[in-house]
Amino acid sequence: MSKALHQLKKHIDVSNPKAWIVIAAGVAGIVILVETRRRKRRAALLTREGLGAFVERFELLPFPQPPPPASRLLLSGFKFAVTDIFDVKGYVTGFGSTSWKRTHEEATKTAVAVTALLKNGATCVGKTVLDELSFGFVVYFSFDFTCVFEIKRITGENMDFGSPANPVLPSHIPGGSSSGSAVAVASQLVDFAIGIDKIV
Repeated sequence: MSKALHQLKKHIDVSNPKAWIVIAAGVAGIVILVETRRRKRRAALLTREGLGAFVERFELLPFPQPPPPASRLLLSGFKFAVTDIFDVKGYVTGFGSTSWKRTHEEATKTAVAVTALLKNGATCVGKTVLDELSFGFVVYFSFDFTCVFEIKRITGENMDFGSPANPVLPSHIPGGSSSGSAVAVASQLVDFAIGIDKIV
C-alpha cells in the first residue's frame, strides 16, 4: 500500500458509508469536469467544420425563377438542409448509418417535401446528422420478458458521424433525433432545416 493511501486510510474510516459517498461525489465531479472540457475542445474544433451538423454537403439549386414581371418565388435566397432520412436524387439516403449507406443505392428521385421547397426557390445545401436509423429511443425488457419498458433517449448522438456540437452550450448534447438540423439552424449555417417529426 502506498504511503499516501496509508495516510488517507488513517484519516478516513473506509467502513463508513458516508466516506464512500464523499469519495463517489469527488470522482463524479472530476469526471464531469473532464467531460465538459473535452466537449468544449471538440466544439471549438468543429466550429471550423460546421459543428459536425452535416453528413454530406452539396448544393441543389432551386427551380428556375419566373421571368421578371412575375413576383419572385416565396423562398428565393433561403438555404436549407435536410435530415439524412429524406431522399435526394443522386445521393444515398443513409439514415445516419454508414453501414446502411454502404449497402444501399442512390435515390432515384427527390422526396416530395424537398422538391416543394426547391420549387419555391430555396437552395438545399446538404444532409444533416441524426440518431442512427432515427432510433431516438432504447427498449428494455424485464427479467421475465413479460413487460416491455421504453425509455426515451433522444440525444442526437451518432456513433458513425459523431455528435454535432451544441452551438449555444458546447458542453451539452444538442438533442435529437434530428440533431444536425437543429445545430445547422442554431449556428446559422442554414435559414431552416427539415427534420423528422418536426421542422426546425
